[in-house]
Amino acid sequence: MEEKTKRLSTTSFAVLGLLALRPWTTYELAHEMQRSVRQVWPRAESGLYEEPKLLVARGLARAKHELVGRRPRTTYSITAKGRRELSRWLGEAQATYPQTESEALLKVLFAEQGTKENLLTTLAAIRREAKQRRQWLTSIANEISTVQGPFPFPQRAHVNYLYVSFLVEQSATVARWARSAERQVRSWPDDISDVPGRDFGAKLRALARQVSQGSHP
Repeated sequence: MEEKTKRLSTTSFAVLGLLALRPWTTYELAHEMQRSVRQVWPRAESGLYEEPKLLVARGLARAKHELVGRRPRTTYSITAKGRRELSRWLGEAQATYPQTESEALLKVLFAEQGTKENLLTTLAAIRREAKQRRQWLTSIANEISTVQGPFPFPQRAHVNYLYVSFLVEQSATVARWARSAERQVRSWPDDISDVPGRDFGAKLRALARQVSQGSHP
């Protein structure tokens, strides 16, 4: 009874969105979540195997159990009730600005409490992550550019374009910022608590003026 009254999580709705496209096995769902959805909603793969069961318990999905050779396989599909619930969620009013959750940026924020080497290590990690994101985007681009015949789910090409173009611009911005930040930090003294003695207060005020006047891109 508790499963039927508990509010669905965003992860549940992500799985429901995939089920709205076509039926998937549990493995396929987890793979697709890691392949595409994780770029904006990263979750541990182990937890993804429980989400379809929750949807079935709520009557939002159905499970089909069968044997493939001697191996059991469960395929999940969306119900009419599931489509209505997905449509209701899509129409919910909420804060929609993309949220950033980054332990690395938190370390940047308090970097003067550590060492210059710590900060450079953190910035390098951000740059590597941006590079990995770019590699993922490149693999997706290669898939798209080499598709023979119609695209999978051609009715979704327009929304896929919006989604991928955001990720492309985001990864480029993060990579550019990380490279610039590394160059700046390398010029700082080893004791980075001394850096504010330079003219960064003026730089910060200038940046604030640009933003307030709408002249910063």
